[in-house]
Amino acid sequence: MTRTDNDTWDLASSVGATATAVAASRAAASQGPDALLADPWADPLVRAVGIEHFVKLLDGDDDGRLAAEDDPLLNRRAMNEQITVRTRYFDDFFMHASRDGVRQVVILASGLDTRAYRLPWLRDTTVYEVDQPAVIAFKTDTLAGLGAEPTAQLRTVSVDLRDDWPTALRAAGFDSSAPTAWSAEGLLVYLPPEAQDRLFDDITALSAPGSRLATEHMDMASLPADWADKLTQRSKRIGSDINLAELFYLGERNSAADYLTARGWHVDVRRTDQAFAANGFELPDDELAAFGGDSGYLTGTLN
Repeated sequence: MTRTDNDTWDLASSVGATATAVAASRAAASQGPDALLADPWADPLVRAVGIEHFVKLLDGDDDGRLAAEDDPLLNRRAMNEQITVRTRYFDDFFMHASRDGVRQVVILASGLDTRAYRLPWLRDTTVYEVDQPAVIAFKTDTLAGLGAEPTAQLRTVSVDLRDDWPTALRAAGFDSSAPTAWSAEGLLVYLPPEAQDRLFDDITALSAPGSRLATEHMDMASLPADWADKLTQRSKRIGSDINLAELFYLGERNSAADYLTARGWHVDVRRTDQAFAANGFELPDDELAAFGGDSGYLTGTLN
């Protein structure tokens, strides 16, 4: 279903289903004796959502569609390595910030993120998870039923990022005078260009000096014009019903690096190929693998 300004979703529909897809990828990469990740909560969360394609993926029920072994981007090994690179980048970001004394964390569009439950946070760390009410309620209730306990002080903020989320965040106890580690993982392409700018403006306004931000850096100009359609069609080969071309907001947008730099952030970008190499992997030889030639992962620190 094509996006609208006031659309809503749960974890089995629209943008919410992409959060389940990411959790399924983490769960798959956490399987077996040679697992690349260690996320014990991803698997039961995905099963609780109940999307058949992702449950089959976790069960290894390959009917010829679930793993396109001839596809350089969508074979099992490539998918496991891709999610490992992404997950480790944001894990390391938070752990480095924690080591350096940052005790306030905000995970925007938290979806089925489990970092508040699985990372070894230092004492007195508060993690705020921000997402739509239905998403927050489902994950909170499911993890409680599994006996999962947060490893930090967890405060959930049930609000749509298109609404006045800064006010809701403050109401949950957020302290704008303290340095914060922010993440906007897998979020930007689902925002209209002007909403991406507004998100960065809000983060900047809420951030004390020394705050940090991690997100993706997208070089959209170097992608083929029909890249979203191509990715959707290839995903359908492995049984996915998610139409990414309808969920992404395409067109020109400000570079995250340039926009944040102009607002006082010191920015470092690790290109996708560099991130793969840092983990001992080789980036797949595919036009869609890197999200654009100079795309990758961005960390910023507010001066």
